Amino acid sequence: MTTEGWDGLRTVEPEFRATNQDNQDDIDRLYLRVFASDDGQDLLSHLRSLTIEQPTWYPGEDASHGFAREGQNSLVREIERRIKKARSL
Repeated sequence: MTTEGWDGLRTVEPEFRATNQDNQDDIDRLYLRVFASDDGQDLLSHLRSLTIEQPTWYPGEDASHGFAREGQNSLVREIERRIKKARSL
C-alpha cells in the first residue's frame, strides 16, 4: 500500500499509513462525487480547456511562464488522477 504524490512523503510511521490511506481514499471519493455530476463534468472540462489544452509556453516568453503554466496543469491532472483512483476503489 503506497500513497502517491506528496501525501506519501507526509507519513513515514507504519502505524499511521493505514489511517492516512483511508483518509486519502475518502478524499479521492470526494473528488469523484463532486466531479461526477453533469455540472462537475462541465466544470472539469472548462478547467481542462483553460489549462491542459493550452500551450504552456510561447516563443519569446520567459521560461518561467512555462513553469507556472505546468503548475496550473498539475492541478487539473491531480483532480483527474483522484477521480480515476476513486473509481477503482
